[in-house]
Amino acid sequence: MSLSRKVIHIDCDCFFAAVEMRDHPQYRDIPIAIGGDAKRRGVISTCNYPAREFGVRSAMATAQALKLCPQLTLVPGNMNHYRDVSRQVMAILRDFAWQREGMTLLQQVSVDEAYLEINPEHNASDIAHQIRQRVREEVGITVSAGIAPNKFLAKVASDWNKPDGQCVVKPHRVDDFVRLLDVRKIPGIGPAMQTKLEQAGITTCAEAQHWSQEDLVRQFGRMGAMLYQRCRGLDNRPLTLGRERKSIGVERTFATDLITEDECLAQLPRLWQLWCERVAKTEFEVVQLAPFVKVKFADFSQTTLADSHEVASPEGFARLFQQALQRQDKGVRLLGIGGRCPQLNEQQLCLF
Repeated sequence: MSLSRKVIHIDCDCFFAAVEMRDHPQYRDIPIAIGGDAKRRGVISTCNYPAREFGVRSAMATAQALKLCPQLTLVPGNMNHYRDVSRQVMAILRDFAWQREGMTLLQQVSVDEAYLEINPEHNASDIAHQIRQRVREEVGITVSAGIAPNKFLAKVASDWNKPDGQCVVKPHRVDDFVRLLDVRKIPGIGPAMQTKLEQAGITTCAEAQHWSQEDLVRQFGRMGAMLYQRCRGLDNRPLTLGRERKSIGVERTFATDLITEDECLAQLPRLWQLWCERVAKTEFEVVQLAPFVKVKFADFSQTTLADSHEVASPEGFARLFQQALQRQDKGVRLLGIGGRCPQLNEQQLCLF
């Protein structure tokens, strides 16, 4: 009888803020956030736990964060430095990942999180503890760990005992773990999908389990098929080895809202130039990429639009913008353009 997989998800605790607190001890006990200037309509990237006690969160407008926490210390951040620290963390994870058939079973999914798979014969809880200890001692920040038979459960578990903690979901406990799990915890279910599920009477995985796969797909499309699997704790995805680029995009936030379609389209030449420069630094060519646009309106609602028949060109992006702008009759605070890389499906779209 084969042993169950053992997947560990490692998530750095408030990563950017943690690095700043490590480098600047005066930040350790006060609320800080990494983000843009409120006068330039900046957005919070990361904040530490003292700031979170005031309600400050990632992706929140800096102006709103300062209203919630007037004493918030805003730090501009240094992405190159954070990448260097990330490389230190990933090097430690690589030491613990299973070396199988000449491959290291490690998947880095962002600058501050990664999955690793270990030999099923080894004690995953002990390995997670060793990883956390080494990162704390060698890098000077903390990480949290989730241990489970698959990627989905491991990711959810890593958020269970934050910060600087770990949670294990053993195979015989999977049913109990997912039954009361809020569907919002399932990666890929955003606010819009959450609203649809609530309208259908689904807020927990246990409630979703009452639906057949056919009914979920009929009601929610591809997301319904994914929900049928996740609400039962199922996830057969292997680790993706190496960093796979999913999309290439650029965006711009404006100091004052754009009101008309013409004002929005006037921003396209600059976005196009920046995007082409970014694409030129990758292994792809513009003609290979499937275009999409992103529009964030004045009330922070946002929409994205892609068309498989459209081409990545100024004219193609303009047509997509014209369609996207019709979805709301509001001012526009942010515009973005991007292209999905070849051989990726709709569920793999990752914006900016």
